[in-house]
Amino acid sequence: MTGSPGWLNDGMRHIWLPYSQMKHADPPLPVVATDGTRIHLADGRVLIDGIASWWTACHGYNHPHLRAALEDQAARMPHVMFGGLSHEPALTLATRLAKLLPGDLERVFFAESGSVAVEVAMKMAIQYWLNKGERGRSKILSFTGGYHGDTIATMAVCDPEEGMHSLFTGLLPEHFVKPLPRDGESLAALEGFLDRHSGQIAAILVEPLVQGAGGMVFHDAAVLRTLRDLADRYGLLLIFDEIFTGFGRTGHMFACTAAGVVPDIITLSKALTGGTLPLSATIARAHVFDAFWSDDPMAALMHGPTYMGNALACAVANASLDLFDSHPRMAQVAVINGWLKTGLEPCRGLPGVIDVRTLGAIGVVQMDRIGDLRGLKRLLVAEGVWIRPFRDILYLTPAFTATEEDVMRLTGAITRVLERGHP
Repeated sequence: MTGSPGWLNDGMRHIWLPYSQMKHADPPLPVVATDGTRIHLADGRVLIDGIASWWTACHGYNHPHLRAALEDQAARMPHVMFGGLSHEPALTLATRLAKLLPGDLERVFFAESGSVAVEVAMKMAIQYWLNKGERGRSKILSFTGGYHGDTIATMAVCDPEEGMHSLFTGLLPEHFVKPLPRDGESLAALEGFLDRHSGQIAAILVEPLVQGAGGMVFHDAAVLRTLRDLADRYGLLLIFDEIFTGFGRTGHMFACTAAGVVPDIITLSKALTGGTLPLSATIARAHVFDAFWSDDPMAALMHGPTYMGNALACAVANASLDLFDSHPRMAQVAVINGWLKTGLEPCRGLPGVIDVRTLGAIGVVQMDRIGDLRGLKRLLVAEGVWIRPFRDILYLTPAFTATEEDVMRLTGAITRVLERGHP
C-alpha cells in the first residue's frame, strides 16, 4: 500500500471487508469523491463506475436534488424512532410507493436493508397463515439461481449450491428450492411438487425477470404469470424480490408491471434512495395486512428495526421519486440498452465467451470461467473503469444518467480486456 493515504494504511488493520478473503485481498481503492458516473481516487485517478455502487446510484452520484433534500431534512430532523411516533417523509413516501405500485400493494413496512426486507416478507407470509388459523405452512418455495441476501433467513432461500452460502448447510432452516418453470417439463415438475407439498408452503419467492447476484440470469414475463397462476391455484402467497429490479433497472419502473402481475408482497431497496442512504420497504396487499388486523395483540407483526422509517433516508427517497417524475428515466434506460447491445456485441465470439445478453440498463458477458477474478478487476481498473465481475460473468449496470461516451468506454474496456485473453 505504498503511497496510500494514512487513513487507509491505519484503517486496514482494523476493517473487515465484504466478500473478501482478507489474507489475500487487494487493498480497496481509496475514494475521496464521487460525481455523476465518476469515482475520484486519492491518487488522482478517475474511474467510470459501471455498476452504480451495487445497482443503487440510478441517478448518478451526488445529484443536486438528492443532496438538497438530504441537507434540508438534516437541518430539521435527521431521525426519530418510528415506534409510537411518525413523520412526514416516511408517510409521504409510503403513499407515493403505494400509488406507483400496481393493484392494492398499499401497506409499507420500512427497514434499512434488502436482506431485512426479504426477512420481513418471509415473516409476514408465514404469520399470515398462522393468523388465519393454518399451522404447518412454515416453508418458502424459491428457485435455483436465486439470491435474496446474506442474513441467516435469506441465505436459506438462496440457491443451496451458491458458493457463498454452502458452508452453512445444517445451520440454515430448510426451505424448498426448485427450478423456475421455464418450459413444459419444468412446469410439470413444479406442479407435481406442489401437488404433494403445497400444504407446507406459505409463499413463493422470486426475483422477477432477472436473478441478479445469482449470475444475472434472465427469464421472461411468462414465467411470472405462471407463478401467479400457481400461487392462486394452490392457495399460496407470491413474493417478488425487487431489491435489484425495482426502480427502472429492467426498463420498467418495477418488473412486476412488465408481466402484468401483482404479487402479494414486494420488497424494494437498492435504488430506493438513489444510492444515497440505506432504506428498504416490504409492501403488502390489503388482504395480507387484513390478516394482521385483529383484537388479538399476538396477531401483530412483531418487528421494528431501530432506524425504521429514517427521516433522512425517506426524504432522499422522495427526492429520488421526484427525479423519476420529472426526468425521462425509462426512455434513458431504453437508450442505454441500445448502447450496451452495440458496445458488448464485439465480445460475442471472443475466446471464453459463451453468451452476451442485455435487458434494460443491464449488460452481461457470460464466460465459460474466470480463473483470476482479482487479476481481471485490476485489468479493468487499469482501463479506467470500475467493474466488479463475479463468478463467471462480467456485467454492467450503469447509472441511468450515463452518457454514450461513458457506456462505450465501459463496454470498450471489457472488450479490450477479453481480446487480450481474460485471466
